[in-house]
Amino acid sequence: MNGDQVELRQLKYFLAVGEELNFSRAAERCYVSQSAISLQIAKLEREMGEALFERSSRSVRLTVVGAQLVSIARHMLELEQAALALTARRQNQLRLTGNMTFAANALAAIVRVREHHPQAEIDFVLKRFAEQIEAVTSGDCQVALIRGSVERSGLHVTELWTEDLVLALAEGHPLAGMEHPSLEELAAYPLLLPKRSEQILLHRVVERAMKRSGLRLTFGPPVAVDHTASAELLNHPDCWSILYASTAESTPTTGLVFRTEAQHRLQLPVSAVVDASIPETAIQRDLIAALADTAPERSA
Repeated sequence: MNGDQVELRQLKYFLAVGEELNFSRAAERCYVSQSAISLQIAKLEREMGEALFERSSRSVRLTVVGAQLVSIARHMLELEQAALALTARRQNQLRLTGNMTFAANALAAIVRVREHHPQAEIDFVLKRFAEQIEAVTSGDCQVALIRGSVERSGLHVTELWTEDLVLALAEGHPLAGMEHPSLEELAAYPLLLPKRSEQILLHRVVERAMKRSGLRLTFGPPVAVDHTASAELLNHPDCWSILYASTAESTPTTGLVFRTEAQHRLQLPVSAVVDASIPETAIQRDLIAALADTAPERSA
């Protein structure tokens, strides 16, 4: 091993690939892009001075050294969780994590909880989606407020409400004059989104909706990381895009129109995620209930 230090993040990514034996599935499980997980594995292999995986066009397998590292990595990550547990907050303290689009919901829920639990100390911590689930599993935060859901052993997911995605079209788009375009009508035009690895959730929602409706989805040019889909629509007025409702509210409307799908087929859940192995406190229970009560009114 060279002079660099192995990071716990690299071991988490290594374990994910070692258990999935597939870089793409491991990246989705860790909520990062495949390129990011490949980069960290390559760095870990350089630091170990050994190949950890045998890769071919058809399969990924652990090398002898990789197989030996699996049990060590698991033990180190268990030690990390044990260390974090030693600093767990008292019963009247709780950390809620989410992104900025949930700030109003979080603050409203916290105010309500403190009316019944005046001793409560509740922090709202801003984190990217890729960090939120890890914050719950590590014990750094007790509740994560996310869009979508999570299928992972040891986590408990409570669906709080369902949110319609917003259709964005250029004013000159053939469907712009319709109040509620249907999927069937939208399928005739290309969808404009960032690359799937950069926006997995939106891709999944629209792909599943199209598949269930027996429709074929086509894509326009992927939106670059330093661009927005709404701005790119002005350069590609024959395309359409989808936005979270909170994103649409803060997006300039010049040259654009916002719509909802006719049959509400483009929607996703908003969920609260907790560690199922940790007993629920009264503050946590009441906070999740209060968050559910902040659900936005659904338009007709």
